[in-house]
Amino acid sequence: MPLSAEQQAEIDALRQDSRPTLRATVPGMEQHLYHARPVLDHGFVRVVDYMGDDSAICQAARVSYGRGTKSVSNDEGLIRYLMRHWHSTPFEMCEIKLHVKLPVFVARQWIRHRTANVNEYSARYSILDREFYIPAPEALAAQSVVNNQGRGEALSGEEAERVLRWLRDDSMRAYDHYEEMISQEGQQGLARELARMNLPANIYTQWYWKVDLHNLLHFLRLRADAHAQYEIRVYADAIGEMVRDWVPFAYRAFEDYRMGGATLSATALDCLRRMLAGEEVTQETSGMSKGEWREFHGLLKG
Repeated sequence: MPLSAEQQAEIDALRQDSRPTLRATVPGMEQHLYHARPVLDHGFVRVVDYMGDDSAICQAARVSYGRGTKSVSNDEGLIRYLMRHWHSTPFEMCEIKLHVKLPVFVARQWIRHRTANVNEYSARYSILDREFYIPAPEALAAQSVVNNQGRGEALSGEEAERVLRWLRDDSMRAYDHYEEMISQEGQQGLARELARMNLPANIYTQWYWKVDLHNLLHFLRLRADAHAQYEIRVYADAIGEMVRDWVPFAYRAFEDYRMGGATLSATALDCLRRMLAGEEVTQETSGMSKGEWREFHGLLKG
């Protein structure tokens, strides 16, 4: 169950407590407040709070060179200029706070983005729920033979069934022992901070994650990419849809220049100019390594 009964009751109460405000609000984002979006089998993402909008980005940029114009069309043009030229500080004026429930192994990938404020559920003080991420059969895949940190062909049939059975059985057995260690009948149980070390990395944890828009877009550029691990990518995709409703101008510029665009090295740009001039450029004459040349060709093919 993504949300506990207590969490759902608290959210319902907060939704009923509507208050007027003088701060900037975004109708699309207001619809996300206090709604938990399911992710994976037991996880979710929900918006707890947010600050700023597209106008806040423009306001921060314009403070350095005067009042200027404030029409909507020029706001979008300014945001595209800022994104195109990698001006990051205006995007830092917007912030969002998310409540996320996710498997521990996904959290350990996620926490590498160190430019956020995080407060995680503590298994030193509280008892973790018996909830584990068990992949859907179509998400099971063999190790890639060309990428040491990627997936290859999907597992199927008896092999997939065996892996799923091991995942379920091992998870349940570890949790059974965890429960027994912390609540031994007739004697004091093991400290929770020690008993938790027996739990597998697919158990679910929760945290509050607060980040500014600039660093959030960096997170999305890496984690919503097709090469990112599936289990973190689905969280990034869910967050991306929320950001689209929050700062539509900024998100469109982000999709265009970051997700849909590409950065070329000086060597690659020189090769492109030579190709446009009619020269036949090969990997041997390009000045690139085989890996660089392969990636360059991939960009050109689309």
